[in-house]
Amino acid sequence: MNRDLISYIGGKMKGFSKGQKLIAQYIIEHYDKAAFMTASRLGSTVGVSESTVVRFAAEVGFEGYPQLQRALQELIRNRLTSVQRMEVTSDQIGSSDALHKVLNLDIEKIRHTLEEASLEDFNNAVDAIVGAKNIYILGIRSASALSGFLSFYFNHIFENVRLVNTTSASEMFEQILRIGKDDVFIGITFPRYSKRTYNAAAYARANGAQVVAITDSRLSPIAQTADHLLLARSDMTSFVDSLVAPLSLINALIVAVGLKKKDEIAQTYSRLEQIWDEYHVYEKVEETGNGNEI
Repeated sequence: MNRDLISYIGGKMKGFSKGQKLIAQYIIEHYDKAAFMTASRLGSTVGVSESTVVRFAAEVGFEGYPQLQRALQELIRNRLTSVQRMEVTSDQIGSSDALHKVLNLDIEKIRHTLEEASLEDFNNAVDAIVGAKNIYILGIRSASALSGFLSFYFNHIFENVRLVNTTSASEMFEQILRIGKDDVFIGITFPRYSKRTYNAAAYARANGAQVVAITDSRLSPIAQTADHLLLARSDMTSFVDSLVAPLSLINALIVAVGLKKKDEIAQTYSRLEQIWDEYHVYEKVEETGNGNEI
């Protein structure tokens, strides 16, 4: 229903009461703002009671207002421009304490991610990665930070990791040209979804590779290509992409894969420690005789 929600509401306009028409008109014209309003705030904005907003949600086919709000958020997930996201950020946070507001919102995202996580999908993704001949990782724009983090640690665990670095579609396909049925492709994308990441995942799937999709919704385009779908909440209500929950999910993925290969990892890190020490990779903090660090 999400794709047609606005037109559906518009089509029912004649049958609404006066108050419901005010709600409907506001949603049609300002769905990007309505998606993040409480029932009380939406009601006060259009001049009706909170109970009228709740009844409106039922009138258009939802169990309650939270379900209508979620449908609106799904609708706009990939539609908000940077300017609209900036406006939503201002409405959500305004002049309040950004530090506490943002950190608490991120805590909520991790909590929701955990509540909605599928342990079966997660474990199947881990098994596919551990058994892969080659592992291809792709994340574009802000998601490149996530793909780089995942690649950094997977390179300590596996010898067959390929981080797809690309500035053009042709270069991307050149780097995944030989992907095949024994390989795994890990695509990472969050709103606004990368078309290039979707195209690469579709290519990998068509060539027989297993696709692990790390995204925020089953309605995400890349979810259509996924053999293993790992979902993490991101932030649509800010002009800055919140990657806290996705990074936490990726951290869990690295740990779970590492536990499957703990013997090999122990040998790898033992060797790396020797190299790091020999070539002075890390600064050593020494202690004085009285226990104080210098």
